Amino acid sequence: MSETKVKKAALGVWMCTALVVGNMIGSGVFLLPASLAPYGGMSLIGWAITSAGAICLALVFARLSAMIPKEGGPYAYIHAGFGDFAGFWIAWGYWIALWAGNAALAVAATSYMQVFFPQLGQDKLLAGAFSIGLIWTVTWINSRGARSSGLVAVVTTVLKLLPLAAVTFIGFFYMHPENLVFNPHGKPLMSSVSATMALTLWAFLGLESASVPAGDVVNPSKTIPRATVIGTLLATVLYILSTVSLMGVMSPAMLANSQAPFADAARLMWGDWAYWVVGLGAVVSCFGALNGWSLMQAHVPHAAARDKLFPRRFGQTNRQGVPLFGLLLSSGLVTVLLAMKYAGGEGGVKIFEFIILLATATTLLPYAFCSMALLAIMLMQKGKYSRRDFTAPLIFSSIGFLYAVWALFGAGAEIVMWGILLLMLGLPVYVWQIKERYETEN
Repeated sequence: MSETKVKKAALGVWMCTALVVGNMIGSGVFLLPASLAPYGGMSLIGWAITSAGAICLALVFARLSAMIPKEGGPYAYIHAGFGDFAGFWIAWGYWIALWAGNAALAVAATSYMQVFFPQLGQDKLLAGAFSIGLIWTVTWINSRGARSSGLVAVVTTVLKLLPLAAVTFIGFFYMHPENLVFNPHGKPLMSSVSATMALTLWAFLGLESASVPAGDVVNPSKTIPRATVIGTLLATVLYILSTVSLMGVMSPAMLANSQAPFADAARLMWGDWAYWVVGLGAVVSCFGALNGWSLMQAHVPHAAARDKLFPRRFGQTNRQGVPLFGLLLSSGLVTVLLAMKYAGGEGGVKIFEFIILLATATTLLPYAFCSMALLAIMLMQKGKYSRRDFTAPLIFSSIGFLYAVWALFGAGAEIVMWGILLLMLGLPVYVWQIKERYETEN
């Protein structure tokens, strides 16, 4: 293994777009229409607001990636805008959130596989072994280089979008107008919109994905902005249209009680065979997202290590230019988390669910920081930008920042408190890195 190795960029615009779409459209979209069903047409207001916030964040990342086409994504931008400590702090929390989130994706994929192998729902040991096997399968794929991971991202994104798009667009021909109710249960408008915003918020996590492996991207200053915006817009259109389509195909009560709304809608339209095909699409969706997030869990600490903010081992790469130590350590930690989940007992499950919720909230911190980092970096580059150049970035950075702060507030005081404690645990690591740097330089 070596610290520095020249490698050929492997990810083009379509692979990067597939990474964005694949990481955003994971397991949640397959259940989201059922969660939104009690709110009826009011959910579209929530979708509109969260979509606006997500698109503004996509524009933030697009502008930042054009200005700083460096590996690490949010970490690299925050490091450039706010310095070493803020960069380390975000890299630390973001890295933990990435590998913890992968545990949730592995569990979701295993749950969907129960459609085909019911034993997975009856045998915890078997389910645990299957989940851990998935983790190490994507670890092996990512260890073979960015191109290998990129090809898997393209294939899995196409395979999962086909059944989703088919149910969504053909569903408009099977709609029953009487199923479309704006407020089926007469709930208060403002509280309902807030609730739907909270539900739809998580569907946009991952929009920054193309910016993380920048070192593996062809012409990153152009490819990453395009992939980020295109990927976010594609996901947004599919989310909103699928919500409307499924609400028209299924009655509000049926949709609200569905455990697999896309699969159930497909069965209504075409029969049992379609139910199995869409179920398979859900498994592929989880696997594709797991592949993409596994790529990111290696590159974030690698970028920090290259800036001497993470231990040197994270900066080492194998022959394919993959930061193997970070990849293996992250997957090892996911394995421990999955063992806690499947070890039995209510306590293990509750710990697992809490860590996943904490990881999701922690992922939002870089969004708020990056929104302000864009303005900070522009201000530091004196004379390069006129006042007029600040107009558009100021608008979408401000909206993106407020969106991220609102999302963190919505996570709840307890989760935010634990998130701060998690970040505080990184302080001894930061101090150790200062010691290492001082000894190296002297």
